[in-house]
Amino acid sequence: MATTARTTTVHTTTAGTNSAGTTSARTVLFHELGGPDVLTVEEVELPAPGPGQVLVSVEALGLNRAESLFRAGAYYYQPTLPASRNGYEAAGTVEAVGEGVTVFAPGDPVMAAANFELSAHGVYGDRILLDEGALVPRPAEVDAVTAAAMWVTYSTSYGALVRTAGLGPGDRVLITGASSGVGTAALQVVRRAGAVPILTTRTEAKRRRLLELGAEHVIVTGHEDVVKESRRLTGGQGVDIVFDAIGGPGFRALGDAVVPGGALVVYGWLDRAPTEMPTNWPLTVHGYANPDVSRTPEGRRRASHYINSGLADGTLRPVIAEVFDGLEAMPDAHRLMESNTHTGKIVVRP
Repeated sequence: MATTARTTTVHTTTAGTNSAGTTSARTVLFHELGGPDVLTVEEVELPAPGPGQVLVSVEALGLNRAESLFRAGAYYYQPTLPASRNGYEAAGTVEAVGEGVTVFAPGDPVMAAANFELSAHGVYGDRILLDEGALVPRPAEVDAVTAAAMWVTYSTSYGALVRTAGLGPGDRVLITGASSGVGTAALQVVRRAGAVPILTTRTEAKRRRLLELGAEHVIVTGHEDVVKESRRLTGGQGVDIVFDAIGGPGFRALGDAVVPGGALVVYGWLDRAPTEMPTNWPLTVHGYANPDVSRTPEGRRRASHYINSGLADGTLRPVIAEVFDGLEAMPDAHRLMESNTHTGKIVVRP
């Protein structure tokens, strides 16, 4: 969504602000690595926004697999302990801005851009303080729960499939681990492009749900061979693009599912074993990380326009698996995420 730059002086907020100029916030922290029970809700003091900073009142939080890995010490970087924050995705409203902030003003609806280090800037809380460049605008007509489920999933799918793999009409796209938030977003991105979504999941129940959501075909990995089914469903040719959340040794075999010169984009590592590369060349392998979109103003502008236009025309709409109320429910929300029994995005309202 396009925004108009404004010159804004420092604004302060009275709600939750004490005489020292700090703001009280309830924040989810963890002091040691471990399971969901290490997550605790604590009162912290946030300073008034400094130059280039924005204070946001959080209305909803979207959960991502990266945050479960981070909490357990299995992410690609380690948390800073004790008192590590967590969380990439939040939707809320600007409470106050610091000197030099020109894009946002108090009252603006915003989303976190997920382009920050989690220990210092994680968004699990009822108030957060972020740099201006760590936020993107959200349409005023989009409710907070929907907004909290949007940015990471759709910017990842847009960045990986449209920008990186060059997704186009008629492309046959194999999406692995497709019942996740990113998987269900990718399904919609593929359909929006006029391409053919072929999804994998582990159970018949999830197959039925993914077909209801618009999948062209669903392969159940528990009793169907992904490579054989991919070739059968494409008349023996193979798919044009693989969008893989899993990695590990199984990634090597996915090369046999693509057409000569096809593309494989791996964005996750649900299988913690070393990823093995396919050798049935020619093909192209991309290792995708979402900062490719979110680290620059231009990337954020393009992704925001893509997402917001999809919301406006109805082709993009997050699949919400479950909504939890209260920060104290965060451990239960993490347990559901790790159970792999849900389809779509898990959201927590502070």
